[in-house]
Amino acid sequence: MKQKIIYFNSRDKLLRIDVDNIAYFEGDGNYTNIIMTNKLKSCLSVNLSQMEKILGEQFGDTARMFMRIGKRFIVNMRYIYQVDIQKQQLIVSDFDNFTYLLPVSKEALRTVKKLIINAKI
Repeated sequence: MKQKIIYFNSRDKLLRIDVDNIAYFEGDGNYTNIIMTNKLKSCLSVNLSQMEKILGEQFGDTARMFMRIGKRFIVNMRYIYQVDIQKQQLIVSDFDNFTYLLPVSKEALRTVKKLIINAKI
C-alpha cells in the first residue's frame, strides 16, 4: 500500500507525516495540533479552516478520510470507534495503541452519527 505523505513546512520546521498515522487535528485558535497514532503531538501555526484547505489541496479525494467535527476537530474517520451523544464524547481508537476521548457537542455528534450510518463508513 502506497504511503500518503503530507508535508507541513514553516520557517523553522518541516513535518513529513503519513496521513494514516494521524488520529485527529485539534484547533486551538490560530494553531492546530496534530495528534498522531503513536501519541506524538505537533503544533502548527494554521487554524483549523486552513488545515482543511491544506488537506484538500494536497490530497483531493483522499482528504475525505478526514471529517470536520464541530469547531475544534478534524478526525481520521478510520479511527472513529464510538459516538456517544449522551456523554457528548467521540472516542477515537485503533484498539491497540491509542484511545482518545474528544469532547464534542451533541449537535455535531448527531451529524457524525447520521453521516456514518448513511455512508456506511
